[in-house]
Amino acid sequence: MISKTFNRYIWLLNLLLQHPGLTFEEIADRWKHSCMGDGNPLAKRTFHVHREAIAELFDVEIKCDLSTCKYYVSSPELLKSDKIRQWLLNSFTVSNMIDAGRNMKDRILLEEIPAGGEYLQLVMEVMQLNKKLQIDYQPFKGNRQTFHFHPYAMKVYHQRWYVVGYLEEQNGIRNVSLDRVQTMQLEEDSFLMPDDFEAERYYAHTVGIFVNEALQPQRVVLRVYGVHVEYMRSLPLHSSQQEIAVKEGEYSDFEYYLCLTPELTSQLLAMGEKVEVREPQELKDSLLKRICATWKRYK
Repeated sequence: MISKTFNRYIWLLNLLLQHPGLTFEEIADRWKHSCMGDGNPLAKRTFHVHREAIAELFDVEIKCDLSTCKYYVSSPELLKSDKIRQWLLNSFTVSNMIDAGRNMKDRILLEEIPAGGEYLQLVMEVMQLNKKLQIDYQPFKGNRQTFHFHPYAMKVYHQRWYVVGYLEEQNGIRNVSLDRVQTMQLEEDSFLMPDDFEAERYYAHTVGIFVNEALQPQRVVLRVYGVHVEYMRSLPLHSSQQEIAVKEGEYSDFEYYLCLTPELTSQLLAMGEKVEVREPQELKDSLLKRICATWKRYK
């Protein structure tokens, strides 16, 4: 359970993100009537201590407009653009509300994360130290194996935690899914983090977790139909997404620069008739092949 003091930081930060510009009296009134205050008033000294803690934890300041005596979050856009801090804030907010209202526990349904979460702390510590890991790994297909791994970065995708790094036995960069790890041990040997490795750049032209360094990104054009256009606008398939043509009420064309991986094909198949591949022909052929294989299954 998260400490009550930490919960109060989250509550205060969320309040000022939702209502930019509140006086101390307005904040204290909301505090008194919330589950945070338990009916007790908010002391001004406590408020300022919480301000300082929020600045340290989330790297955002709660400032005061001296002309109106109203408090506000100085740079909310920085918090929103920082994926890790935003993810942490969202996670803690949900945990905060569940802790505060016990009757909410059965009314907030979260996606299940497979096994592997117990290794998160070790992996992050090892990444900071640049130490090697010895991992016993059981892939979905094949025999259990032991290998030596240099962890570079972490990524969560489709409810699974992955670690990307250098796999000595395969002499290349690979992804390790934590839910398939049987045991993991810290080794004494260190490794040198490559100067040219950047996690964002490594995944820059791929959808999902699979990266084939032999592939080059290509221009991909999708035609999206009906209301699914709004879904694509609000949650892009990839960061390179650009809307290049619109026929109101019917469809929109979206452009990407992507490597043609199996995961991309699977994502497009999951959208069914709502999406049509316009370019390239190679991707069209890949989808048709998978659609025909599916049709044969059901035939």
